[in-house]
Amino acid sequence: MIELTEPRAHHDCQVLVIGSGAGGATTAAVLAEAGIDVLIVEEGAWVEQESVVPFSLEQMDLQYRSGGVTVALGRPSIAYTEGRCAGGGTEINSGLYRRPSEATLERWRTNYAIDDFGDDEFYAACDEVEHGLSVQTVPGRQTPASDLLRRGAVELGWQHDEIPRWMTYPDGDDAASGRRQSMTRTYLPRAVDAGARLLCEHRVDRLIVDRHHAFRAELTGPDGSPATIDFDDVIVCAGAIQTPALLQRSGFRGLVGKTLAVHPTVKLAARFDEVVNVANDVPVHQVTEFAPALSFGGSASQPGLVALALTDNWAEMRDAVTAWPEIAVYYAAITSEGRGKVISIPGLSDPLVTYRLTRRDRDLLGQGLARLALVMLAAGAREVFPSFKGAPTVRSRSDLARLTGSFGANAASVMTVHLCSTVPMGSDRSKAAADSFGRLFGADNVFVNDASLLPDAPGVNPQASVMAVALRNARYFIDEHS
Repeated sequence: MIELTEPRAHHDCQVLVIGSGAGGATTAAVLAEAGIDVLIVEEGAWVEQESVVPFSLEQMDLQYRSGGVTVALGRPSIAYTEGRCAGGGTEINSGLYRRPSEATLERWRTNYAIDDFGDDEFYAACDEVEHGLSVQTVPGRQTPASDLLRRGAVELGWQHDEIPRWMTYPDGDDAASGRRQSMTRTYLPRAVDAGARLLCEHRVDRLIVDRHHAFRAELTGPDGSPATIDFDDVIVCAGAIQTPALLQRSGFRGLVGKTLAVHPTVKLAARFDEVVNVANDVPVHQVTEFAPALSFGGSASQPGLVALALTDNWAEMRDAVTAWPEIAVYYAAITSEGRGKVISIPGLSDPLVTYRLTRRDRDLLGQGLARLALVMLAAGAREVFPSFKGAPTVRSRSDLARLTGSFGANAASVMTVHLCSTVPMGSDRSKAAADSFGRLFGADNVFVNDASLLPDAPGVNPQASVMAVALRNARYFIDEHS
């Protein structure tokens, strides 16, 4: 564990970085290594990776906001998760890594008029991230659940591949030996080694602004005591929900928080004739036949999460829970046309989050679940349990028509782990809330450098996009302030 900054009533720094996840840790490391005095503030605690079981209830309690029980209201409501710890979401996600496509970069560049956003520079930043995080495929065996997803895709002739992960494999060559190269293992130690300070368990309540210039942050410490930080510049990297909420609490409005984009997902549990459950890891294969609109992958399959996947039709499916070693959970994710909002409400610590799926989104979720069930049958599943109210148990292809006919998005357990686009960047002020390098419109020294900046959901895990953008913007900040 690195040395943390001791709490006190007041701190000073050149640059205050709020949040220590993929955006914040990357930003802090680059700035500190350039000789800038950086103070990182993290609302959550430092939790050593080995001290908690991945995807366990203990981890949810220690490292997730609100124990993982957060929801965007709508029809249907969409459950989402946020990391609340040193390292942010990189400490709790599955470590899967995808670069955004050239088509995605072109869409962002064109639709939002992002200046100096060339493919070569962006992918060079991806190269740097991949080296820093040891991004690689599993050097040996994948988990049984992962191999079954691959097997089903092969049987159907559908495109598929293995998703790289930011992992090292010091004790062997199979998936179970991997060590997550999260921010607490990589960029946060780099930042601290270069002189940055890390203050954990402090919530930034608001920024004090005078004539478009922010100069002080008001915080609440772990014991409820107040604190303040004076700074020259502030870079907000608190994630796509908390970043716009903080900015709104500080008096910034406009487009801030009005364009939330996510990758909605629906799930099912599949039972096989052999033991397939690996409770502390996720499958690394993904079916990409219908990408970018639709993709299939594997989820965490802790016994409790298996039970949760069966609860929507518990009366019919509950007996299967005793066979959890033979069950794995899988998802179908879509690229959504819908959008949501993040609204800070005075007197409440957390913002109100809403999301509206379009008719196309609803239809695509149903299609995705049916196609995912088909993959499971092709892989040899004896029973498939879709996660929506009144869902039929699928045992053969003839049951897929019943699944499709009974599916309704409002009855489904829709969730997401990818949140972005609440402070989109670009020079088109009719669409963007920050300029092409993350400076917030309406402020001269307030910047954003996290998933909030991505103009829309990239159709793949967004961490590569977040970190590459963070590197780009941090270096531009250094050039502008040198």
